Amino acid sequence: MDPTHRCPCLSGLAYGECCGRAHAGTPAATAEALMRSRFSAFAVGDVDYLLHTWHPHTRPGSLELDPDLRWYRLDIEGTSAGGPLDRVGTVEFTAYYRSADGKGTQHERSHFTRENGRWYYRDADPTHP
Repeated sequence: MDPTHRCPCLSGLAYGECCGRAHAGTPAATAEALMRSRFSAFAVGDVDYLLHTWHPHTRPGSLELDPDLRWYRLDIEGTSAGGPLDRVGTVEFTAYYRSADGKGTQHERSHFTRENGRWYYRDADPTHP
């Protein structure tokens, strides 16, 4: 993705100043920053980043993204802990996508863990209202 284009996470920054930094190897400072960078990885199709930022205890052996799914909007609805000094954090969000079947959303509360200075996605409550 062009680093001067708007970041897919809709932070208001350019991709190169936002999630592009995380995708290039700079660790996310907060659970929310990791959530945003993972959404952007889905949007740009960066499977390696998604697997690398998934906690080893819950990470799948492989991941295949649906090429017909286009992620285009992320709304962060709330966070709990997940700051630079925390060990765990939760981010509630709604992600919007388009597919051959039309528009859809994914609403979830994701759980994150920080180990050795790096945040990891652990798991989620996908049916949280």
